Amino acid sequence: MIKADFMLDAKGLACPIPIVRTKKKMDELKAGQVLEVQATDKGSTADLQAWAKNTGHKYLETKIEGNILHHFLRKDGDHLLEELSAIPNISLEAFRKKVESREQPCILDVRETEKYEQAHIPGVIHIPLSEVEKRSNELNKDEEIYVICHSGKRSETAAQTMKKQGFKKLINVVPGMRDWRGEIEQ
Repeated sequence: MIKADFMLDAKGLACPIPIVRTKKKMDELKAGQVLEVQATDKGSTADLQAWAKNTGHKYLETKIEGNILHHFLRKDGDHLLEELSAIPNISLEAFRKKVESREQPCILDVRETEKYEQAHIPGVIHIPLSEVEKRSNELNKDEEIYVICHSGKRSETAAQTMKKQGFKKLINVVPGMRDWRGEIEQ
């Protein structure tokens, strides 16, 4: 059993709030300390695993008790990754214009399947964040790819993962499907 030094209550919160609060709390910890994040968002497992990997912290495990996910992360010390270079953002309005043009941009939707099936932009490629690392080879590393999620946080994480794999032209759509007013499929 992992013993946590600190606990963060993120129950009832949806992306991106659990990650934002986890980052803030991890900044307060000392190297080697363990943070337990309690969450109810099913997507939080993939979110925290990817976030930890991208920031140099150690994702230890998740224990499930009823509908509560207990995530355990250890703060890394001397080997924290330097701040990742930012993925460029595009506003939702500018992105909508691109989608409505004849350009037919490559769009990657990284939301969980349940959210994707409720409504998505026609013609997108769907790879949930939890599968991006192993399935990114389905995409062209030299093509411009617009990455979208609900709010812009998971898509940022997915883009950082892909950047490490050699993708060069990644653009994060902010704020994402939460505010999308263009055409959708269900």
